[in-house]
Parts: sequence; C-alpha cells; structure tokens
Amino acid sequence: MGSCCYKNTDLKQICVDGKTLRRSFDKGRKSSAIHMLNAWSTGASLSLGSMISDGKGNEIKTIPKLLDLLDIKGSLVSTDAMGCQKEIAKKIISKEADYLLALKGIRRS
Repeated sequence: MGSCCYKNTDLKQICVDGKTLRRSFDKGRKSSAIHMLNAWSTGASLSLGSMISDGKGNEIKTIPKLLDLLDIKGSLVSTDAMGCQKEIAKKIISKEADYLLALKGIRRS
C-alpha cells in the first residue's frame, strides 16, 4: 500500500509525481509494469511517501490516498497535469496546504 515516516516541520514544497518502474512487468503472468506515485520534499531532500497506483491513468485516484498519509500543513504541494483535478485541490486545501497544479495547453494545427 503506502508508507509515511516523516512529520512536517518546514518542508516548503512537496512534489507529487508518478513513475513507471522499468522492467517491472511480468511476461509470464502478463501483468503490467508497476506504476508508483511518490511525494518528494524539496526542502528535506527525501521521499515522504510512496504508493502503488493501478496504472498511470489511476494517479487521479491515488494522489488523495497518498496525501491522506502525509502531514502537509503549511506546505506547497505541486503535481503535474495529471493531478490537476478539483478533488485533489480540495484535499490539499482541507489539509491546510497550498497547491501548484501544472496545466498543459492543447496544440492545434
């Protein structure tokens, strides 16, 4: 599931991002690669927590669960465009933190 071992003292910015672990798929069982969601403290230079996500598309459901494990009060939480969701912003605000959500523009030819 997830783990958390660090209590917020002055974390400043917490970056939430997902990564697919290379070579973590199992050809024999035809299982997909493991996709991890991580919360990184720029101020403390350490991982605050991580959680397995059921694929890249499910980061939206996993981010609030990971945030529930963390003391983010007073921090700035940033995510990429995948995490730019109203419910995620509400979760961050409810935990007395601020958010920085990245948006991507749509290119039209």
